[in-house]
Amino acid sequence: MYYYWIFLGLLLLCAIFAGQASAKVHKTFSAYQELGTRSHATGYDTARRLLRANGISDISIGKVRGFLTDHYHPTKKTVNLSESVYGNDSVAAVAVAAHEIGHVVQKKKGYLPYKLRTVLVPITNIGSRLALPLVLVGLLLDMFVYTTQNSDLGFYLALVGVALYGLATVFALVTLPVEFNASKRAKRMLIEEGILTEEEAPYAEEMLSAAAQTYVASLLTSLVYFLRFALWVLILFGGRSRRR
Repeated sequence: MYYYWIFLGLLLLCAIFAGQASAKVHKTFSAYQELGTRSHATGYDTARRLLRANGISDISIGKVRGFLTDHYHPTKKTVNLSESVYGNDSVAAVAVAAHEIGHVVQKKKGYLPYKLRTVLVPITNIGSRLALPLVLVGLLLDMFVYTTQNSDLGFYLALVGVALYGLATVFALVTLPVEFNASKRAKRMLIEEGILTEEEAPYAEEMLSAAAQTYVASLLTSLVYFLRFALWVLILFGGRSRRR
């Protein structure tokens, strides 16, 4: 069917965009990893100074293996910096470290999209596991209950499954303002605390902008998968009108 080819084409475009975004992140980080800051602050120094500047004293700073595996773990109250960031005094390293502190500040100040994303995490995980089973159960009900009781229960149950599947796309959408805002906070804090000069700031901004494109790619990919899943469900129930 022609729509399968359409989705394949869209997925291919998303894959190309995601690959380009990932390649740009690595290329930009590698370029600015060689550009040392005038302040000589490392990723660890940056994280510690920015936490102190924001009056945050209950967050620990750790080091993890990998390349750009940096992340903030709110439940463990830990900011984990990758080996390429933790002890590096480059523009790229301090930009990444500041971005993670941006998330810490979001949590402290109750930034609404961050709070919403936090709420969505467990719901999205549950929804992704229940979506397909609900559609299959709905299909079985539609095949057997519908013919005997003229009930739309199965179809509605399948729609619930579609909605739960769509939570992943909602999560990806909410993630965008969270990541962009963390980068905006990072740039401002780096300048305010004297970690970067006005001349160095554009390089950090370029690094953070490149990373943000990966989240745009994730959103687009998630949207295409959701549309494919929703259409698949509608096709499964397409014969119901002919059975009336």
